[in-house]
Amino acid sequence: MHLVDTNVLVYAISPRDPDHASCARMLQALIDGEAPWYTTWGIVYEFLRLVTHPRVRSIPLDAPTAWEVIDGLMQDGGLRILGATDLHPTLLAREIAAVPALRGNLMHDLETVVAMREHGISRIVTRDRDFHRFPGITVIDPVAVAS
Repeated sequence: MHLVDTNVLVYAISPRDPDHASCARMLQALIDGEAPWYTTWGIVYEFLRLVTHPRVRSIPLDAPTAWEVIDGLMQDGGLRILGATDLHPTLLAREIAAVPALRGNLMHDLETVVAMREHGISRIVTRDRDFHRFPGITVIDPVAVAS
């Protein structure tokens, strides 16, 4: 089971990005695979924020088009969205105690890791190196895999 991070989703739909080909191939492999793959609602909202933002993309998507990307992946691509469970507070406290110097932007990564732990997922497809800070999480970098 794999969870896909925001950056891979954004690069996969951004042909001008240097990481596009690697991320698009990795995403297509997940879509074509037999196993479901996952993301979180936080990642969905971050994706929507980034791809519709005119300072992030030279040609931003409108909100309905951005949502169509995610909806299409859910309808036809095997994507499932993880939600919080009753275990979330306990796992959050455990993660905060286990990982030193959590602050700022790492809080979004923390939310992602807690969701992964809640659902028994240990592999994340991402370009974000910060996930290496979390014990037991295997980071799969689509660009490194392609090299």
